[in-house]
Amino acid sequence: MEGSEKNNREHELARDSAITALEPLCSVVEAPARFVLTLPNVLHLASDVTGVVAGDTGALALVDALHPTAAVCGTPTQAAARLIEEAESMDRGRYAGPVGWVDWHGEGEWCIALRSAQLPAGGPGPQSPARVFGGGGIMPDSEPVDELAETIAKMRPMLGALNVRL
Repeated sequence: MEGSEKNNREHELARDSAITALEPLCSVVEAPARFVLTLPNVLHLASDVTGVVAGDTGALALVDALHPTAAVCGTPTQAAARLIEEAESMDRGRYAGPVGWVDWHGEGEWCIALRSAQLPAGGPGPQSPARVFGGGGIMPDSEPVDELAETIAKMRPMLGALNVRL
């Protein structure tokens, strides 16, 4: 994974988009060396991006500045968002939204919901299916078959929780 030029560039774009979004709002932004995050079904290149807020910027202003990151929208953001809107025929719902917490001291932690499911009230059924979301980072040198396999691997835990087997 770390030797893949495609994966390294994809990670670099996502990390840099977070740093760029936070810099105007923080006195310090840090993203130490990346690492491989090992999950049961997939590996991710990851970086913990942290910052010290400048002034009285609130947690939700930080979330607003960060969303959407290049990890879920692409870059440059506005052009990528337009392409996604033109190409996708579905509403992403809560997919790729920020998920986190903030306490009364203003401390908090936020992540991107890279995999999610939306269940109808009363549970899924033939007339009201569950919607499961996941995706892959599409780069100029992406191989469609590899991206599909990665997306399926990412979605397996959510599908398994719903007793769906691929």
